[in-house]
Amino acid sequence: MENIKSHSGHKHGYGIYILVWLALVTLTALTAAVAGINFGKLSIVVALVIAMVKSYLVLTEFMHLKMEQKAFKMFVLVALLFLLISFTLLFSDYSSFVR
Repeated sequence: MENIKSHSGHKHGYGIYILVWLALVTLTALTAAVAGINFGKLSIVVALVIAMVKSYLVLTEFMHLKMEQKAFKMFVLVALLFLLISFTLLFSDYSSFVR
């Protein structure tokens, strides 16, 4: 039992949760506002960038990823890399059909 690391260093106040929540609400409103603007081919890219920022905030603050060990961070990074590869292949295939 002595080998288990204490998670007492993971605690922080409610202030950061409120700030992250406000940022998520703001980014959601931005997503809704941007949906009405025609960016052409960049519309999907803009939506995905906003979604990536939101997911980063959730991963680091609400899921406490920034306080985890490096091995776990690498696991999440590899999973996100495969997700990025999947999206790249999906959109490259999709763009060949839509003209």
